[in-house]
Amino acid sequence: MHTQKSLIFYCDCIMENQLAKSTEERTFQYQDTLPSLPVPSLEESLKKYLESVKPFANEEEYKKTEEIVKKFQNGVGEKLHQKLLKKAKGKRNWLEEWWLNVAYLDVRIPSQLNVNFAGPAAYIEHYWPPKEGTQLERGSITLWHNFNYWQLLRKEKLPVQKVGNTPLDMDQFRMLFSTCRVPGITRDSVMNYFSTESEGCSPSHVTVLCRGRVFVFDVMHEGCLITPPEICRQLTYIHKRCHSEPDGPGIAALTSEERTQWAKAREYLIGLDPQNLTMLEKIQSSILVYGMSDGSPHVTPEDYSQVTAMILTGDPTVLWGDKSYNLISFSNGVFGCNGDHAPYDGMIIINVSRYVDEKIFENEGKWKGSEKVQNIPLPEELVFTVDEKVLNDIKQAKAQYLKQASDLDIVVYAFTPFGKKLTKKKMLHPDTFVQLALQLAYYRLHGRPGCCYETAITRYFYHGRTETMRSCTVEAVRWCQSMQDPYAHLHERRQKMLQAFAKHNEMMKDCSNGKGFDRHLLGLSLIAKEEGLPVPEIFTDPLFSKSGGGGNFVLSTSLVGYSRTRGLVVPMVHNGYGFFYNIRDDRFVVSCTAWKSCAETDAEKLVQLVFHAFHDMMQLMNTAQL
Repeated sequence: MHTQKSLIFYCDCIMENQLAKSTEERTFQYQDTLPSLPVPSLEESLKKYLESVKPFANEEEYKKTEEIVKKFQNGVGEKLHQKLLKKAKGKRNWLEEWWLNVAYLDVRIPSQLNVNFAGPAAYIEHYWPPKEGTQLERGSITLWHNFNYWQLLRKEKLPVQKVGNTPLDMDQFRMLFSTCRVPGITRDSVMNYFSTESEGCSPSHVTVLCRGRVFVFDVMHEGCLITPPEICRQLTYIHKRCHSEPDGPGIAALTSEERTQWAKAREYLIGLDPQNLTMLEKIQSSILVYGMSDGSPHVTPEDYSQVTAMILTGDPTVLWGDKSYNLISFSNGVFGCNGDHAPYDGMIIINVSRYVDEKIFENEGKWKGSEKVQNIPLPEELVFTVDEKVLNDIKQAKAQYLKQASDLDIVVYAFTPFGKKLTKKKMLHPDTFVQLALQLAYYRLHGRPGCCYETAITRYFYHGRTETMRSCTVEAVRWCQSMQDPYAHLHERRQKMLQAFAKHNEMMKDCSNGKGFDRHLLGLSLIAKEEGLPVPEIFTDPLFSKSGGGGNFVLSTSLVGYSRTRGLVVPMVHNGYGFFYNIRDDRFVVSCTAWKSCAETDAEKLVQLVFHAFHDMMQLMNTAQL
């Protein structure tokens, strides 16, 4: 179906060649013609699953799992599969609702820290090095470019992302602006207020958070987008007021709380005064939330650790954790974004971030238009009615958030000796290059293979999101073992490495084309649950979770594209790592998270070992050519 040989990963083309430009095609025009998400064959899925558990089993364990899988395939598994096929017949995406609920909305742990993604802007690498006193002016320019992107979406002028000539699903772009998660007692919901111009009106105000206070202002005036000098006037007004008057209560901190706790606190807040609901809805529907922090994080092109930590684990009153898009500014003119993962995946926020970065670069970090400021209405402050209980809820939310946040170790370093150019010259796929280096680094640090989740994108299909690509293959482990074997010949090591590359590339292609197995197995387990059946043995077998099943991957990883834009999330499990990376012509930028309270993990050491592995792998290729 998709035979573009040079594009094993869809990111290669869309991240390198496509930026938001005016186009005749409409952003959402292919949505009705995209193929439905397929249900893979049961036999194929189980065969791939068995292969994926091999690196984590001895002979006896593997034999037992093989029997369990065979029994499942010939018994309850086939019945569940038939039910899943029947369900899929009536839907264009059989997984969509299940995935949203199971992966995000049913989860009760605090989502702001455990689910949201965050990342620093790369403006410091060109026209905006850290500089005190630039927050307001730079903030107005950054916001203006974001609002231009919002207008491109509204007008459906954002180009359709494609692999070759094949369009990808664009639905997630609807969820970037004017979207917010709302907490529920047992399940959250996602509220989306965005509309294209052809569909009707869409909210046109922005929310600004500063020193515990909340302000809103409209970004449209008399049918036109307000300019950076006009935005700057609004931000200056808010900044002056917040720095000359007492701090606000910091309502935003409630969004960092455990989900049921936040739902109860929200209900109480609304019960206190109906106006509180009106103000909450004003925040929920705003285009995005802009946070003005007093922090001044250290950052260099080679080390983004501190600024990234401040965006993901900093002051919980300068972002609305449930918003799909928070833009955070610091007093030294450094920026970053933080967003809820439920409504969309990382590549969406990366696309807007890259667009803004390119625009700032093109314009040399300046506004080159008119300095004239029209007489536009001043920002409106949203003053919530609060009492002792609400203030106590806020205090408690901050305490639990900061306690967990202080346990997170974040390392964001650039590896600069070489990057994509050299790996491609050696005919190695750069994404696979990083994934295998990570496997080797984990093997060296922990003395065993690390079950690994890599994001595969399924946007060839209607409302497609992601599939699990299990990077820890038998081939990868054999190569790691050969690298640790002092008697292994260089030729043997190189051969095994190339076999691991080939396997990885083949699996990624399968996963992107709807032929992965993890989402299929999830569907089968959820059908069993819905039917009130006992949990099939395949899901209670120790090897299921040991190999990463059920969200137990010790390495949670993703490529964050081929541009300057970077981002990360926390590890999937307590004894694991979050590992995210950017691939650029001359460097690899690696972002790694781990929990300090886990004595076993060490983000700093893992990253250094990955860099060491990069050198070893390139040396293998160079030696082979001598």
